[in-house]
Amino acid sequence: MSSPLVSVIIPCMNEEKTIGSCISKAWSALEQEGLDGEIIVADNSDDNSREIAKNMGARVIIPQKKGYGNAYLEGLQCARGKYFLLADADDTYDLNEMQKFLKPLLAGDADFVIGSRMRGNIEKNSMPWLHRYIGNPILTGTLNLLFKTDISDAHCGMRAITREAYDKLDLKSEGMEFASEMIIEAARKKLRIAEVPINYYPRQTPSKLHSWGDGWRHLRFMMLYNPTPFFYIPGFLLFLLGAFMTFSLAMRGNLETTRFHSFILGSMMAIIGTQMITTGSYMKIYGILHNKIERTGTTARLLDYHSLEAWLIAGILLFVMGMVWGSGVIFKWISSGYGSLSELGNAVISMVLVAVGIQIILFALIISIFILDKKDNK
Repeated sequence: MSSPLVSVIIPCMNEEKTIGSCISKAWSALEQEGLDGEIIVADNSDDNSREIAKNMGARVIIPQKKGYGNAYLEGLQCARGKYFLLADADDTYDLNEMQKFLKPLLAGDADFVIGSRMRGNIEKNSMPWLHRYIGNPILTGTLNLLFKTDISDAHCGMRAITREAYDKLDLKSEGMEFASEMIIEAARKKLRIAEVPINYYPRQTPSKLHSWGDGWRHLRFMMLYNPTPFFYIPGFLLFLLGAFMTFSLAMRGNLETTRFHSFILGSMMAIIGTQMITTGSYMKIYGILHNKIERTGTTARLLDYHSLEAWLIAGILLFVMGMVWGSGVIFKWISSGYGSLSELGNAVISMVLVAVGIQIILFALIISIFILDKKDNK
């Protein structure tokens, strides 16, 4: 049995009102273009969607786990074509426009083609105001900024890719963030990405999207691939400002009567900044170890045991300095007969040094466990 040229993959969950229309349009488009194809419906429905798809000649598979990403991953795994076209089962995308996506692939002008509702025509009542003017533009703009892409609609559900290009991608997302992962991976693997304007139509059934939850999943996924603007930069700025405030105010004196609240604020900023930096490092190293981030730069050097030992020593030194600084306060308190003591400034500085030192020590230990776990699993 010869392999088809095009595989159309449609994830479906309770879309009995529209799945038939989608399959009919897909067959019609393939026939009109004279292309040999197959239609795969990855179905997790409780209604009659599965029976409708089978009766219309689609190959139906049942994903082992629910989820937008899981449906596509299992559908793509079963696909036999040289070119893959992905589209939703809710009939909001017109599969008659399939040729727009396949043409750049067939001509060899692109490896990955994504539709753009923003540059096409969005029918009335087809996209909520929140998604059209806030959510989608913000998430798409963030993705473009972080990963050097230039697309207008990162969450368009209709796209096409060559088998060769797809095999280069390391796609694993189980949920809606699969849409972002596909673009990020395509950018990382230097695929030629093209964008085509398309029409977008109203749904005939209730949407399964969860605006805030799905939006957070997309943002969280981008944080994993590039934590620098989310953690490193604000963390360093917060730490530097906090450390400057803490030590400059301490040198001026009279903390208890004039500047104590600012002093406490600076101390908190220094500690929180340190925590943000270490959290960003955890995320980046996790990404490196799981092939989500290239192993380059300063963070990659942390994976060297010698670097971890240096951080461990630095943390111990800061911890010891804080304890020594604090011991002076304790000694004065004992000498005064355990009475009232005006040493709040020194006590806070001691606390900051101890807290930052402990965070750095724990950071080095946790990263070393990451490395050991990765080696054990190889």
